Amino acid sequence: MARQSDTKQRILRTARELFATKGVQQTSLQEIADRLGITKPALYYHFSSREELIRSIVTPLLDDGQEFLTRMEQRGDVPPRELVEGFFDFHHRHRADVLLLLTEMTTLAELGLIDTVLAWRARLTRLMFGPEPTLEQETRAVLAFGGMQDCTMQFPDAPFDELKTATVKAACAALGIS
Repeated sequence: MARQSDTKQRILRTARELFATKGVQQTSLQEIADRLGITKPALYYHFSSREELIRSIVTPLLDDGQEFLTRMEQRGDVPPRELVEGFFDFHHRHRADVLLLLTEMTTLAELGLIDTVLAWRARLTRLMFGPEPTLEQETRAVLAFGGMQDCTMQFPDAPFDELKTATVKAACAALGIS
């Protein structure tokens, strides 16, 4: 069983690398199998389709994002800065997979992930500004949360603490909070 899990993890790592360099649609399952030195049927044993493979790559990101938002919603009155910092941490942790997905907008749409991301931003906005945010508050949230996501990808070599401080400060300014 451990061997199966190891193979599955190797497939995920290799697929992630190839998807990042060549694109999801331009990478064949045969190419992934060849890179690993396994047969295509062996790959299909672990992942029945390209969609299942892609979903397996993004599931940790989706699960972590959902868990973060649910935890914040259950707490109720979360200090705005803590919410912003937590959102930064989430995106920094998953920046490679977010970058991979953003370069593949067609794949995002096909898997229904665009709707998921937009729903997350709406939930964050309500956490930040209450159940009926104004248009100004909503636009501030889009700029802040989208910009935070971009910063984690735009500056991959920046020291974590420096990037977090600068990004959180800018997001708080966009949100109009201290």
